[in-house]
Amino acid sequence: MTKWVVAAVAAFAGTAAAAKAPSPPTPLFSSDAPIRVTIQGPMASLASNHSETARPATMTVDGVTYPIALAPRGIFRKANCDFPPLRVTLTKPAPPGSLFEHQRRLKLTVFCKKSEAYQQKVLLEYAAYRLYNLMTPLSFRARLANVDYLDEAGRPYISRASFFVEDVDDVARRNGLTVAKMGSLVPVQQIDPVSGARFALFEDMISNYDWSMRAAPKGQSCCHNARMLTDGAPGSLLTVVPYDFDFSGLVDAPYAEPPEGFPIDSVRQRTYRGYCIHQSQAAAIANQLLPRRAEFTRLFATIPGLDPGQQAKAASFIDGFFNDLASGKVLNKCLN
Repeated sequence: MTKWVVAAVAAFAGTAAAAKAPSPPTPLFSSDAPIRVTIQGPMASLASNHSETARPATMTVDGVTYPIALAPRGIFRKANCDFPPLRVTLTKPAPPGSLFEHQRRLKLTVFCKKSEAYQQKVLLEYAAYRLYNLMTPLSFRARLANVDYLDEAGRPYISRASFFVEDVDDVARRNGLTVAKMGSLVPVQQIDPVSGARFALFEDMISNYDWSMRAAPKGQSCCHNARMLTDGAPGSLLTVVPYDFDFSGLVDAPYAEPPEGFPIDSVRQRTYRGYCIHQSQAAAIANQLLPRRAEFTRLFATIPGLDPGQQAKAASFIDGFFNDLASGKVLNKCLN
């Protein structure tokens, strides 16, 4: 089991004091070791019919079979991928002591296309979650799974690396916080400045533009590819936690393009999007990050299944961020 980095907790927590005692992680997210999973269900239907209607299925791990429901999720990937990301719902409580004890609803990130190239993209997005874990415990944990997908008759459909993403309520409980109920827009003054600066620096590290820590897409609650946590005290600031990194330059998915109006040609070109109101906190976090460069670049060599060429490419890309950080290039501009 990989030990979660104690130094990261001390160096990067920096958020309003928690109102509740932190809870330990659930069994599923207590380790980085990959797990073997068999999911049997209507795979052809999930691939061809992206209705969010849940379909009954089963999931077997370590000899325990869990009745589940599977539903497609993800607006873009449902429309553009051969197979959609999945929402996995356990329809009965997991047995005490089992790996999925205390789990109810989980996101499962899967292959977009069946080629090996897309398999590497899944592993790179998983690595992005691990990078943010190095920065702070106020982050979503992910658990890598080698999944054998079977059709309803038990015939092999495909076997691919996938990963489960921790439920936001468990992220909150692990940090002694609760999930904040949000409207469609958050004033930047309500965001904890350390949290906001850390969020923006990380998104610049992986060169991701598919997010907003202040606003949501029309008709949704704030925010876009980010969740807000709170300690519940009146007037307390909000902790912002990022997720969903497949549009990042680190992953470099074929479908990832810069947002309209951005003065860049590729998602692998970095443009820092942190707020000027968080600039002093960003500078302090940058100074804490710089001595840990090797810790971040070495991470890719620990990702099971990530091929050596992709490891080297990803490490070089993250090293480029640290070069920019050391030169002052990252923080020479900010958003008002």
